Amino acid sequence: MSKMLQYTLAAAGVVLMCAVSSASAQETVRIRGTIESVDGPVYVVKNRDGTELKLTVTDKPLFVAIVKSTMADIKPGMFVGSTGITQPDGSQKAIEVHIFPESMRGTGEGHYDWDLKPNTKMTNANVEQTVAGVDGQMLSVKYKDGEKKLLVTPETAVVTYVNGSKDDLKPGIKVFVAAAKKQPDGTLQTPRITYGKDGLTPPM
Repeated sequence: MSKMLQYTLAAAGVVLMCAVSSASAQETVRIRGTIESVDGPVYVVKNRDGTELKLTVTDKPLFVAIVKSTMADIKPGMFVGSTGITQPDGSQKAIEVHIFPESMRGTGEGHYDWDLKPNTKMTNANVEQTVAGVDGQMLSVKYKDGEKKLLVTPETAVVTYVNGSKDDLKPGIKVFVAAAKKQPDGTLQTPRITYGKDGLTPPM
């Protein structure tokens, strides 16, 4: 990984942690949608609930792309994030797993409520062990306040982060914004846009 990519993703990790931690302290919006048009500095985004949002970026924004990956890329010692649904035995059935580059280790660490789907949880943690099973692969992960088991099935989306570019943000591109701050004029502003490459929808 290039030094520039390491720097960019490390900074992105700091931004994401700040966005998540401050989301409840100020009026913010989480965006999962598709760019409909670009009007100068404004991205017109159709959110997943059908609303049309006008999104701008702060000075020196970060653009981070999401690309497909596989379970074969996940090794003990890596830092990953996963949205899952709690199973009767306390494990999490993973809807998605995203692999953080080493420069983003610690981003959003922990186990907490998430809004991808009803009753979902986000778990960002260190991989302790991977074990293949009948129903899929089980990841044992540990975070600062506990540990969880994540069941990764053939239906689980596995992705990773790569350095992105503003030039990629065109109509049709799927985007995810953890916490965009509402502005007095009704627009939303964010320091970071995460987007899918090659037609991918960010699964977070």
